[in-house]
Amino acid sequence: MSVKKEPSGRRSVQVEAEVSGSTQSAVERRSAEAQLRTLIDKFAPAHLRLIGAMRRSLRMRLPTAHEVVYEYHNLGAVVISYSPNERGYEGVLAIRASANGVKLYFNRGKELPDPAKMLQGSGNQTRSIDVEGASTLTRPEVACLIDEAIAHNQVPFARAGRGPVVIRSTSAKKRQRRSPA
Repeated sequence: MSVKKEPSGRRSVQVEAEVSGSTQSAVERRSAEAQLRTLIDKFAPAHLRLIGAMRRSLRMRLPTAHEVVYEYHNLGAVVISYSPNERGYEGVLAIRASANGVKLYFNRGKELPDPAKMLQGSGNQTRSIDVEGASTLTRPEVACLIDEAIAHNQVPFARAGRGPVVIRSTSAKKRQRRSPA
């Protein structure tokens, strides 16, 4: 991985690690995309457009990342983690959508330099920012945070290929209760 400083002062990150990734067939991708669409269709149209714009933006930065999707039906939220593998907890960034809005999470946000004081949260590790519109991701201070998060990621991303969409949790897989003996 290398970090280059651009003439604008912004840093760009280039991932140079080689990791064997899984391949996802077109049929599997369409199926996963359909499941993801079902999970996010419950949100307001503005949220849907914002989630789509965020996914496109993060995919451009991390084309080989696995998009690991979790549904937290008890919270009414969907989380899409951008991870170098199918383990979402090793992800660098995540989109969290709920009825309350859309946030961008930085999995190791506590370690990131944040001179603009944009990161919110007080957990041991994760921090987030509220995303009001697609333009939020292009703001220099947000782009810098994203670049720093990618540069600080401990697990390398694949050099080439296209990362799959992996559905980890859906409404259909709700935990079944044990019947009393």
